[in-house]
Amino acid sequence: MAGDILDNRGRGEAAWGWPSVHPEGRKFALIAGGLCAVCAFMAWETLAWPLGALVLGILAFFRDPRRVTPLGEELIVAPADGLITLIKQMEPPRELVEDDGTGAPGLPAGMVTRISIFMSVFDVHINRAPVGGTVRRVVYIPGKFLNADLDKASEENERQHVLIEQSGGAAVGFTQIAGLVARRIVPFVKPGDIVAGGQRVGLIRFGSRVDVYLPAGTEPKVLVGQRTIAGETVLAELGQALLIEGARQ
Repeated sequence: MAGDILDNRGRGEAAWGWPSVHPEGRKFALIAGGLCAVCAFMAWETLAWPLGALVLGILAFFRDPRRVTPLGEELIVAPADGLITLIKQMEPPRELVEDDGTGAPGLPAGMVTRISIFMSVFDVHINRAPVGGTVRRVVYIPGKFLNADLDKASEENERQHVLIEQSGGAAVGFTQIAGLVARRIVPFVKPGDIVAGGQRVGLIRFGSRVDVYLPAGTEPKVLVGQRTIAGETVLAELGQALLIEGARQ
């Protein structure tokens, strides 16, 4: 993924700018904008104003801001904007572990740490690769549309598992989970693609969640209740397992 190189010693330039809108949302904005224009032309103000607000809401929902991703083979960055609602030890999904017939290895069986990031309708919904490497699996599973904040949504909701293998052999899996009002998971990658850490890999329409499965022996550098920024927040460093505590203030 090409981009400017910045560092912690002042290299690079930064300036605020309006975020772009992902093409997936432009068509919805055009439809709503067209209906708004028709209603305004017909002087149907009771419909024109809500449709105008809907256009702004669509543009805000599908915003796609640029991010600065820390570089490092050992770094695992957040794949989603949102609130960390759960960190727990558990077995990874079987779709990321069992042989899928392609010959590409899955995650090792055994307990690992899962970090759950809940995205509200106000968060950016573009998802990014937590590490750089080769996409080994993209597995879509139809399901229910329960509240994505519920733990059982990981096993019952519509979801998509993605597995990325780094050049050094370590693999990180994550799951995009549709929520109560989310009705579609849109992938940008397929098995065999090579991605950079922080690269855009998909989006989920409306409220939803992303679960990240850390490799064994790796513990989070984030806490429950913290907010993450996709492609920027460092969730963990491979091989590091230190206890980190925080206080709510």
